[in-house]
Amino acid sequence: MSILVYVEQAAGKIKKTSLEAVSFAFALAQKTGEGSVVAIALGTIDSQELASVGEAGAAKVLHASDERLNAGVIQAHASAVAQAFQAVGASTLILAKSSLGDAVAARLAIKLDAGLVSNVVELPRLEAGFVVKRSIYTGKAFADTTITTTKKILAIKKNAIDQKVDGTKAQVEAFAVAISDS
Repeated sequence: MSILVYVEQAAGKIKKTSLEAVSFAFALAQKTGEGSVVAIALGTIDSQELASVGEAGAAKVLHASDERLNAGVIQAHASAVAQAFQAVGASTLILAKSSLGDAVAARLAIKLDAGLVSNVVELPRLEAGFVVKRSIYTGKAFADTTITTTKKILAIKKNAIDQKVDGTKAQVEAFAVAISDS
């Protein structure tokens, strides 16, 4: 079992918010014992850049290098991430809250029959289920949300967790995805 992290990129560089999401996943894996952190990266990205995701806490990075994924088409990204989620046997998906991340997360919640909480600001409390603290009203208040589904998706608010930088390079593996041209 693993925690999967969807990492976004721009011009071949992993976004800082995605590295924060990897660090969040690493801390969550330590807290829950869910296993290792596996990241999924889409599009054209240098292998050294991908390996550096390990410094934030990922043990492995799956890389779907199909050039059609460079455009950030929501349906294609959701399909690729869903395939990776199933392939690694994950029960939790972590991603950065962004315009692309929000749209992908919503589609994945339906595809995977998963509970989704967005704007997450800290690790969940586990003593009374899976209780997630999230920011509401543009950050002026907070709400606790309990996820009761087996599969979970958490969209992490920017700067909600310190980025881990002391990890080792991640193992990078090519990941083939089936993308429809329609």
